Parts: sequence; C-alpha cells; structure tokens
Amino acid sequence: MVEARRRTSPQAVTLEDEIHILRNRMEKMFLQEKSFTSDIVIEISRLLDLKINEFMKKRGQK
Repeated sequence: MVEARRRTSPQAVTLEDEIHILRNRMEKMFLQEKSFTSDIVIEISRLLDLKINEFMKKRGQK
C-alpha cells in the first residue's frame, strides 16, 4: 500500500513518514521522562502539530 502511494505522491509519503517518526519519538520520550509536560516532550509535540497541520493543508488542496 505504501509503495502505491509513493509512486503517486512522494511528498505526501515523506510527510507521513515524518509524522510517524515524530509520534514515535514523542511516545518514547514520554516513557523516558514519565511526563507530558517535560520540555522535550512538549517540543516534539509542537513539531508534530506543525507537521500534521502541513499534512492537512496539503490534503485539503487536492
């Protein structure tokens, strides 16, 4: 399924990959820090928000 999308829209897959990577990183940092309010978890969360917003904007343009 990912291969089919990659052929049609390589930028969307890259952005999706970034979102998944950031989410995984945020989850790992939360487990390490044991806090949703630690600086690093908040920073990753903000980056994730930006990427999700970017994804939604691109998706709405189609």
